[in-house]
Amino acid sequence: MRVGIVILPEYRWWAAEPRWRGAETYGFDHAWTYDHLGWRSLVDGPWFDSMATLTAAAMVTETLRLGTLVVSPHFRHPVSFARQVLTVDDVSDGRFMLGLGSGATGKGGYDRSVMGEEEITPRQVTARFGEFVDLMDSVLAKPVTDYQGEYYTAVQARSAPGCVQRPRVPFLVGADGPKAMAVAARHGQGWITLGPHDAADLDDWWRGVAERAEKFDAILAERGRDRATVDRYLSLDASPLFSLESVEAFRDHVGRAQELGFTDVVTHWPRPDGVYAGRESVLEQVAAEVLPTLGGRASLLGQNSGSASNDAGEPSVSLGEVDSSEG
Repeated sequence: MRVGIVILPEYRWWAAEPRWRGAETYGFDHAWTYDHLGWRSLVDGPWFDSMATLTAAAMVTETLRLGTLVVSPHFRHPVSFARQVLTVDDVSDGRFMLGLGSGATGKGGYDRSVMGEEEITPRQVTARFGEFVDLMDSVLAKPVTDYQGEYYTAVQARSAPGCVQRPRVPFLVGADGPKAMAVAARHGQGWITLGPHDAADLDDWWRGVAERAEKFDAILAERGRDRATVDRYLSLDASPLFSLESVEAFRDHVGRAQELGFTDVVTHWPRPDGVYAGRESVLEQVAAEVLPTLGGRASLLGQNSGSASNDAGEPSVSLGEVDSSEG
């Protein structure tokens, strides 16, 4: 089981940098940030660009894989965005993973509404997402791409020098409905699910996750794709209980995800209040006691992952003291 962590792009870099370094030191296998222009209850607060953040994160880490959770078509065009993907993959020396999702619909989709776009129907969302991923795949993997769709056009789009990872960066496709799952089955090296958004309680959420996993298996089988060729990512904190509420909560989340065949789970760096509110002391305990038992990066570190240490054995990164406010 591999474990990732999301660091929201809400901190000035002096406060964000220790978190990204810490994610690597703690032994997480991958670290992520959100790709939005503003997000839900945090829309009026500080917010930074995802790709610039990941570029900076790549410069202060060495082995940690980095990704977007997730890019949507609401304010992106595959041709121009491909250049950003190529750049982050190059700066990180092939550690970038491209998480892709269709994006929110209705009035709650700030990324769309802030651009002054009209409301988009679920059918349009699905169709546009399919085109977005198809064109991203072509532009990143082929030397030259010509494309004419309902939503996107590309004329002699070049990809030189190409991704460090060949034939392109891995696509991890967020999909909870059958049409989006078909896109994941067609293009994804990984599938991401949030489970049901309207679960009555934690057990109900886990039942919904299991149903989605079974549905995705069926879609893979229909397309003749080996289940083992697609990694499975579960965003733990889409559940009614924050996975870092306690060490026990995290163990339970991970254990249930393993039972359902997930290869990867993703938690969130605790925030002082509001969404994902929690204690960094729990994160430190999880890193020290749980991550080394799961077979990922932490098990290979051969040291206590609770803090970074210098040659004298003294802490060189004090994550618990990082001020979460904006300077």
